[in-house]
Amino acid sequence: MLKSLYSGVSGMKGFQTKLDVIGNNVANVSTVGFKKSRVVFQDLLNQNISGAMTPNNQRGGTNPQQVGLGSKIAAIDTLHTPGSPMTTNVGTDLTIDGNGYFVVSASKDGSNPLLTKAGNFTLDGNGYLVDANGNFVLGATDTKNADGNAVPQPIRISIDDTSSKKFTSYSIDADGYINVVDEDGKIGKLAYDGTKYSVNDTTNTANNLSIATSVVQNPAGLKKVGNSLFEVTGNAGTNSFGRINETDGGQIYSGVLEMSNVDLTEEFTEMIVAQRGFQANARTITTSDSILEEIVNLKR
Repeated sequence: MLKSLYSGVSGMKGFQTKLDVIGNNVANVSTVGFKKSRVVFQDLLNQNISGAMTPNNQRGGTNPQQVGLGSKIAAIDTLHTPGSPMTTNVGTDLTIDGNGYFVVSASKDGSNPLLTKAGNFTLDGNGYLVDANGNFVLGATDTKNADGNAVPQPIRISIDDTSSKKFTSYSIDADGYINVVDEDGKIGKLAYDGTKYSVNDTTNTANNLSIATSVVQNPAGLKKVGNSLFEVTGNAGTNSFGRINETDGGQIYSGVLEMSNVDLTEEFTEMIVAQRGFQANARTITTSDSILEEIVNLKR
């Protein structure tokens, strides 16, 4: 059988996957914190017709002769470039200008943490800061674990446990600290000692609670798990967790969301390339089929 038949099939499969990836990118053009993907191809096997010959005193050298046998997908990369900021003026809508990721967990103790760029957070009925899926947004104090990372802490913006005074207003600054005001007008930063939340208006900042961030060495090694969340894999490299100024994650802005980094102009251009590539490979198959038909018809 003609090798071009199988080469055409491999090309069609590759471009079909590329169209699937493009379709997902376009579908998430307005998804908060979404990171687009791209498909990278590489050639498949090559059949050696003849090898290379080294030149000598009697004869010049010759190049190798090879026939390619199609293409395959080398990688489907997730591009963690920044998305466009969108101003919402909602105090719990946060964005990170930098390499940091917000850290959320389904448990208050921070077990099985996941990373996200989607900062559309809210307060639940108990005053805890949560994401759209109900996962707890994790914070950090100066308390460290054996690895030198901060110990994950849940963030509750509701009441001062030491005075039983409710918080009447709050704001989040660029370093992730939560500035609160209680009903008596006491102003300070939200603090957490492991059991109680309180207003800290002193210079002792060890228990001050801030939005925690995580920075990984290789963001492309993160695994998408849905709901705009990422799971840290073994190839993501070093994963630091703590205050944003400790992890060098950048700065936090309140009232702003990071939108998708999908560029529709680029996606539709790649869609045209994928469509034409698919059609060209299909034409290769039909042309090979016509040649085989001629071969079969030689014997009549």
